[in-house]
Amino acid sequence: MTQASLSPRAWMLLILLSLIWGSSFLTTTTLVGIMAPLHVVTHRVLWAALFLWAYVLVRRLPLPRDRGTVLALLVMGAANNAIPFALQAYAQQSIESGLAGILNATTAIFGPLMAAIFLADERLTRRKATGVALGFFGVAVILGLDSLRSFDLRALAQLAMLGSTMAYALSSVWARKRLRHLRPEVAALGMLTGAALIMLPLSWLAAGPLPLALPPDILAAIAYYALVVTAGAYLLYYAVINIAGAGNATLVTLLIVPTAVALGAMVRAEALPLSAYLGFGLIALGLVVIDGRLFRRR
Repeated sequence: MTQASLSPRAWMLLILLSLIWGSSFLTTTTLVGIMAPLHVVTHRVLWAALFLWAYVLVRRLPLPRDRGTVLALLVMGAANNAIPFALQAYAQQSIESGLAGILNATTAIFGPLMAAIFLADERLTRRKATGVALGFFGVAVILGLDSLRSFDLRALAQLAMLGSTMAYALSSVWARKRLRHLRPEVAALGMLTGAALIMLPLSWLAAGPLPLALPPDILAAIAYYALVVTAGAYLLYYAVINIAGAGNATLVTLLIVPTAVALGAMVRAEALPLSAYLGFGLIALGLVVIDGRLFRRR
């Protein structure tokens, strides 16, 4: 099936989405320096869920009521939000926000692999297998042999980032199996509500009550994190899919990285090692091979 072409409007929305999601890594790094990582995640999913509740109710979108769909949304909230967000918040206590953005690009490497394993209608073709192999080689370059010889907090943080992208890939498979009958906005509402129901008691038990009496600049950062980076970005992502198709929407995975790296360098004076850029080059090449459109045009 051929991909829909990218119109100027689609490109504009895609670039806007990449800027928003690219800024999420700097926001995460900023907030985990102020409060417990689990509190950061709870703020993110709680206020995003409340925003989407208002959106769905105002638009009077139909809500699922059967037990199977509700349980599937709870699983989706854990796999696509609670677990990866928590792993990323933990990781970004020890690694640069730009490096987190680079490792996040492996989501599109794990995706075809998990789909081939768990979905009967997906095959890991030779082209996709080559792209996956290039992506894993890029990850190995980023991690380096030193990570194997001296396993420290930085190495563990990088593995946590990879764990978060694997969770994203698995949740994508779960959504295709169990949630394809839902409108995207309702699915986003359900999974964020599920994530909030998980994170509220978990963060309370692990780190105490959710901090609310915070300085205005931190409250503004939380509002941006929850309402723009999470709830608003989901709605924008679905708009891109509607206009340009799901295949074109995956381009955001690559476009996020320059924003994440640039913001980390400008705001936090982060300097990434050469291996991070070389590794990202291999990951990007792997994504191009998996996508395949460049080769079909040739």
